[in-house]
Amino acid sequence: MRFARSKRALRLKTIDSCFQDLKDSRLMEETYTVDEVSDMLDGLQVLVRGEVEMELINTAHTNVLLLRQLFSQAEKFYLRLQTDISELENRELLEQVAEFEKTDFKANSKVNQESSKPKLAPLNEGGVSELLQKEISRLQEDNDKLKARLRTLESQAMSALDDKSKAERALKDLQKSQGDQQSAIHAQESTNLEGTVAAMQADFEKTLNANVASQKDLQNCLVSAKHDLLHVQEQLSLAEKELEKKFQQTAAYRNMKEILTKKNEQIKDLRKRLQRYSFSIMTITEML
Repeated sequence: MRFARSKRALRLKTIDSCFQDLKDSRLMEETYTVDEVSDMLDGLQVLVRGEVEMELINTAHTNVLLLRQLFSQAEKFYLRLQTDISELENRELLEQVAEFEKTDFKANSKVNQESSKPKLAPLNEGGVSELLQKEISRLQEDNDKLKARLRTLESQAMSALDDKSKAERALKDLQKSQGDQQSAIHAQESTNLEGTVAAMQADFEKTLNANVASQKDLQNCLVSAKHDLLHVQEQLSLAEKELEKKFQQTAAYRNMKEILTKKNEQIKDLRKRLQRYSFSIMTITEML
């Protein structure tokens, strides 16, 4: 407060000197026009505004530096400070500060007040310092624990990364081996399929050749059967003619005629069988 009061007094003297300079340099005549008065007031306004603004800026910056010192000292003792901006506009507290300034900075009682001012109690080992030391020790222990935990987590993370790398390599190897196995399986399946197709083709060719041979045999049998049929028919015709000639000239013609009738019936039955056999052979030939 003493420092701020001295700075304020210096700035007020500067403002007073601005007015005094205006009086000494501009107020030389008895009468002035409105423009002249307005010009003088504008110039004075600029000077006073500059001085007041400089004082306000300087006060704000000074308070910032003061708070910075306090916060830096608090950080050394691991203290947490909190501020309430609303208290800066508390009129009751501001009036108390103004009253304290009036009573505390009177010139005639300056020496007595210096001796009666309350002073801060020094820090000792059994008071706040001990609590701070305990708090510092506790924080250091927590810090050591956190560092140990961090090292453990780092080692676990490194181990996890190593496991991940190993797993990725194993997965790549497995995929590669599976790819090779699949390629071998596909090649084997292709070979087996080709062999199966070749075997089926060979069987088909054998079956076709057997069918062709069978067809040829059946055709040969059919031709032979036809020849046999013609030969039998020819023999039967000759036998009929001879029997007719012989038995027509003998007394036993009737008996022989009956026998011939039976023979004719047998021949008819034989013809029917030959026709069925021929029909069966033709059907088989068409199927082939």
